[in-house]
Amino acid sequence: MGRISPRAAIAYHVPTTLEHDVSHALDRRLETALRLAAEAGRLALSLAPPPGAPVASLKHHQDWLTEADGAVEAFLARECAAAFPEDGFQGEETGTGPAGRLTWVVDPIDGTSNFARGAPRWCVSLGLIEDRRSVLGVLVAPALGETFAARDGGGATLNGAPIRAAATTDLARAMVECGWSPRRPNAGYYTLVQGVMDSGAMLRATGSGALGLADVAAGRIDGYVEAHINLWDVAAALCLLAEAGATVSPFMAGDRPAHGNPIRASAPGVAEALAAIAGF
Repeated sequence: MGRISPRAAIAYHVPTTLEHDVSHALDRRLETALRLAAEAGRLALSLAPPPGAPVASLKHHQDWLTEADGAVEAFLARECAAAFPEDGFQGEETGTGPAGRLTWVVDPIDGTSNFARGAPRWCVSLGLIEDRRSVLGVLVAPALGETFAARDGGGATLNGAPIRAAATTDLARAMVECGWSPRRPNAGYYTLVQGVMDSGAMLRATGSGALGLADVAAGRIDGYVEAHINLWDVAAALCLLAEAGATVSPFMAGDRPAHGNPIRASAPGVAEALAAIAGF
């Protein structure tokens, strides 16, 4: 190879040993997460009820719990600990286990209200958090035949194909999902929905925050807004959104991730207008 000019040498970056080790560690975890989430999805699918009235119990108002939630979370907790005993684990149903530099955050069934009625729009969400940042995310929606995956610096994919947030620049040409939470007054939700509709955007609500955020990453919709959502609902999706070039509100700021935060994710071209409507 010829001599590299001083100007070219500045741009020519040789990965350090540390960078290589970190990248390799994430690759190993992504491979494992894809395998475990797929197995967890098959387990959940085997426990899915037929279409009809909800087959579940209520933890709180419209906050459903099924047999599959506990079974899937127990499976993922056990398998993550076996594969990476040095990592921490946090699940929606069982709470936080031993802390680690890296922490797996799991929603065993996101979209439980859909799952409990035998509807297909639900997923297993498996995210990896390091220092208040999502560095890996896998969402498996087995009834839809879809797998979303991303890792820090490695891009985002849907069923192995690269995805990007939409290039939409006008809310009047946009589709926006407004997630509803029983933890916030309905009046605020009505105001949000009215603002989105007044902008000319098409309104959507489908019952899975994780898949709604993943759809923003894939460019299927242009925005997702919810006044209160929990870490386990977004841990995987945050990495997808970052790698797909979406604009996201600072969900991990302050100490609120432990208790839930609002979230706004969108195509960059409508981010400012959607933020004005959402108020955050």
